[in-house]
Amino acid sequence: MEEQAGTSFLGLVVDAVISLVVNLGLGFWHIIQALTHPGLWLDWSNKESLLRFVYYGGSKELLFVFIDLVIIISVIGFLYRPFLWGLVRGLEKISNTSGRIAAWAGLVMVLQQIMVVFLQSIFRQGEITIAPFGTGFTQSVGWFSESLKFENALVVALCVSYAFVQGSHVRVDLVYAGVSHRAKRVIDMCGSLFFMLPVALLTWMYAWFFLWRHLITPKVSASDVLDRMLMKARIVKWNVETVSFSANGFNGYFLFKVLMLCFLVLVILQALAFFYRSYLEFIEGEESAGKYLDKDTLGEGEEAFEGTH
Repeated sequence: MEEQAGTSFLGLVVDAVISLVVNLGLGFWHIIQALTHPGLWLDWSNKESLLRFVYYGGSKELLFVFIDLVIIISVIGFLYRPFLWGLVRGLEKISNTSGRIAAWAGLVMVLQQIMVVFLQSIFRQGEITIAPFGTGFTQSVGWFSESLKFENALVVALCVSYAFVQGSHVRVDLVYAGVSHRAKRVIDMCGSLFFMLPVALLTWMYAWFFLWRHLITPKVSASDVLDRMLMKARIVKWNVETVSFSANGFNGYFLFKVLMLCFLVLVILQALAFFYRSYLEFIEGEESAGKYLDKDTLGEGEEAFEGTH
């Protein structure tokens, strides 16, 4: 019995390895197919192309395409470290830029809330017109009040990786704080590779279909196979979610689903940047810690307050 169980387990391992190798190989084939036949998934005037885009956007095939690209980049970077440093700086630049821009939504949110309170409670206005250059749009006060949620979501979704680069996330360093530089880098590499990336990628695969369920009908699902989706091509149509929680309220709730995907893209890119930075700092030693790191500062004379968060 034990011998049969051992043989069965070995067979499962062999099958898993073969499946991994086959899917990695197919990933390169899918890259070539996508680049040489863009009309099959980008020509949305053809409903079958639209459904291919929907299917592959959250599919196992896309996952292995991503893994193949990461493998190629990693091999090049491990052989030529300046390339890897340039990649780290570029990815962190994306995080910092998106966060610094999105942070202004916090100011807009405060000003908008003040405007809503004054116009609704003091001047008893039911509508607000925004037309700084003579043309604009008019919406109810309720619409502006509910849209505050979207601006708050902008800050949360687009500043998450920026906050990570800046070291602003809460950490519990019971073990981490007391270990050596190289041990910290190993912990960082394992954390980004086995926690950040898998969770973000898995969430993406479901969030992708969650978005499209509110954009087209009939509804699609993560469990749908491509052939089943293509069978719906003749009846598929756009059905963008515009409902609001109240009459004349904010009617762009599908944008929250878009923000969810933007959030995941930034987390995935930052996980890669953190892994590569940790690897480089592990290889180059303690003197490379924080190398090229673009962190904000409170300015001269305010250093004492930095790092207290």
